[in-house]
Amino acid sequence: MRNMGYVCRNYVHVLDMIFVLLFLVFVIFLNLNMALFEQMLNKYWIALLVVVLWGVGCIDASAGDADPRYRVCVRQCEETGCVGERCFPHCKFSSDGVSVNGPWYMQEPLYLRWKQWDCQSDCRYNCMVDREKEREALGYPPVKYHGKWPFKRVYGIQEPVSVVFSALNLAMHFHGWLSFFILLYYKLPLKQDKKTYYEFSGLWHIYGLLAMNSWFWSAVFHSRDVDLTERLDYSSAVALLGYSLILGILRSFNIRDEAARVMVSAPLLAFVTTHILYLNNYKFDYGWNMIVCVAMGVVQLVIWAVFAGVTRHPSRWKLWVVVVGGALAMLLEIYDFPPYKDLVDAHALWHATTIPLTYLWWSFIRDDAEFRTSHLLKKAK
Repeated sequence: MRNMGYVCRNYVHVLDMIFVLLFLVFVIFLNLNMALFEQMLNKYWIALLVVVLWGVGCIDASAGDADPRYRVCVRQCEETGCVGERCFPHCKFSSDGVSVNGPWYMQEPLYLRWKQWDCQSDCRYNCMVDREKEREALGYPPVKYHGKWPFKRVYGIQEPVSVVFSALNLAMHFHGWLSFFILLYYKLPLKQDKKTYYEFSGLWHIYGLLAMNSWFWSAVFHSRDVDLTERLDYSSAVALLGYSLILGILRSFNIRDEAARVMVSAPLLAFVTTHILYLNNYKFDYGWNMIVCVAMGVVQLVIWAVFAGVTRHPSRWKLWVVVVGGALAMLLEIYDFPPYKDLVDAHALWHATTIPLTYLWWSFIRDDAEFRTSHLLKKAK
């Protein structure tokens, strides 16, 4: 589903935007504090290196489905309903294109029906498996098909390891959000009206829900890549990135006034909403979506890095670990490699690295709630 070849062709435009953005940030710091600028510049080279090297990993993502033998196999399968001796009942069509034995989803085993495997999916998968066996026998390395590495299905799940790691990320966010909730309302003192002293509690609750929603659809998408699951996965990720950017700005600049929060949030919310509507109702533009997501991600990286560099927050080291660790984890996306044992690829490992980072991230959020609450109580006395 993912047209990564088109994405990579738009990479130069992304670099231009990112470099201009980073340059403006550095110039601002240079004008404000030369010494601080020099100290923090030494820390930013990692993020810059990650962005630059991403371009090196941009290669043709669909070499497999361009293979003439693969194309012939798929075409013959869709006409005959068979790949070798393996035949699929839902590939039997009448002259008017209707399945002979009824809808394909009624012919699948019960545990496979919800996966929406149809004639085209089974043909592509089995042709891919056979073609990869031929290539392996000739000593050729694996190639991607339709933008994805050849994975082995496990109980009908398309990318089982990525599904597991996505589910673990979901569980980690749930654990982090729940522990944050318990800390706020059962461990820290509350105001007389039972509200928290921490001014950003409501914002973090929304963040937790959006994060869990995003990882849920990530797990669904990796289990079955169809148009609907792809759109839900992309839309959820964009919503989470956009909201995370808003939250990063509000917390880093300690914006507590409601009017000021609305002034900061409204334009970004409008942009993110418009972008999601554009993707789902006008054109699912992979290149433009990549530009938007990378830009929002880099801006967040810079904002939190700046905050960690200038604040005296007692847990700022956790923030640094998350920022630098997240940047280093992107190397797994850059140096993409075929799945080991047809199960574990670089993207799956990238999902794995975010699990401990998520735990540390929510630990920082809890520490921040304690720090701000303690500060406000001291001021009240």
